[in-house]
Amino acid sequence: MKGLYSRLFIAFAVIFLILLTGLGIVLGQFFYLIDHAVTLQVQQKYWIFLIVILLITYFLSLVLCARILRQYAKPTDLVTKTAEKIARGDYLARTPIEELGNHNELGIAVNQIARNLQETSILRAMEKERLKTLIESMGNGLLMFGREGSVNLSNGVFEKTFGYKRDELIGKTFMEIGLPQGIENLIEDVFLTEQVHEKQIRSGEYHFNVYGAPVIGRHGNWLGIIVVTHDITKLVRLEEIRKDFVANVSHELRTPITSIKGFTETLMDGAINDSAASTEFLGIIKKESDRLHLLIDDLLELSGIEREGFQLQYQEVLISDIVESALKIVFGLLERKNMNTIINIPSDIVVEADSDRLIQVMVNLLTNAINYSKENTTITVNAFETTSEAIIEVKDEGIGIDRTELPRLFERFYRVDRARSRDSGGTGLGLAIVKHLIEAHRGKVTVDSKVGVGTTFTIYLPKKSA
Repeated sequence: MKGLYSRLFIAFAVIFLILLTGLGIVLGQFFYLIDHAVTLQVQQKYWIFLIVILLITYFLSLVLCARILRQYAKPTDLVTKTAEKIARGDYLARTPIEELGNHNELGIAVNQIARNLQETSILRAMEKERLKTLIESMGNGLLMFGREGSVNLSNGVFEKTFGYKRDELIGKTFMEIGLPQGIENLIEDVFLTEQVHEKQIRSGEYHFNVYGAPVIGRHGNWLGIIVVTHDITKLVRLEEIRKDFVANVSHELRTPITSIKGFTETLMDGAINDSAASTEFLGIIKKESDRLHLLIDDLLELSGIEREGFQLQYQEVLISDIVESALKIVFGLLERKNMNTIINIPSDIVVEADSDRLIQVMVNLLTNAINYSKENTTITVNAFETTSEAIIEVKDEGIGIDRTELPRLFERFYRVDRARSRDSGGTGLGLAIVKHLIEAHRGKVTVDSKVGVGTTFTIYLPKKSA
């Protein structure tokens, strides 16, 4: 820049000297004419000469000025236009260096500024996209309020969870949105105390852990608050199931233990001397002991299936062979209630599965169908296949299950009719074992029932193991 200013100063000094020289010549000739009082004709010649000199000096000055403007002003204009584009946000604008000639220092500097701003803009865009992706994919609901108390940021999880659209949230205060009362109270507490607050709330069927915290700037200034909601509905449900499981296990164990203890004490108090009574009491003790043993076996079985590392022994098996083996096991129960079976299974349906585990599944389903059906009724087993899976249906003509009971049917110890289930010798774990074994095969089991008509359990098994 200093070199440019020096050249411009020298150029304009030369032009000034040329103009001054021409003006000096004109003035000199003018005073010469006055002093010597020459004739009019001679004066006219001199005036023509002076005008020519002035014109030549003027045109030389114009040529020199044009050259100076072309050499110095044009590059400045190019750099100025580029700077204006950069100021408007066009960071791709560049000054053509080849048109600047030897005076390219300013153009190079402006181009470097443009490149730096472009890189900064790209980094900011990348960071903004990363932040947006992080906020949208974090899995928790996010709501951010500015210092004035209005929403300036939300993510899709929050909008989907609470049924809002983005334009219904942005720019509104928490009182205008209509959030659940518990969340409103927490937000108000954070605004008032400027402290972190956390609480669990319930909204309809859902449970949330809500976390609210103030947002403090780098210099300690208040920027607003942030609210994060975490859906803990499944965790609460699992906790309820765990509590129910402990209560049910305690109840199921206490019943036979109480019976065994009571009849043992009765025998010890003298009933053992009564042959008929002692035989009856010992029979009851054996029955309760068998029931207790069966319950413990089922608990251990279920625990083993759920344990990490549980593996199945896959092999190609025929569905017809599985059903036939299961029917042999429950044959005595069928005869006792004089029940019939109808088997509609093609002999060529093959799946990759654990044969023993599938037999266990079918035995549990058939036993259930027998226990909850009246005498002289029929159990139907159907099987068919699609291109990717084999489907097995077990239908009974039993008491049926109300639709409200179906979602909980595969829970541990869940009984539709507790008294009848206990009398039938069931532990309440059979269907839970069925569900876990079928899911271990990468399949699924469903149930459909109508009270007074019967129940149908349907098993879907992939033909190839995963």
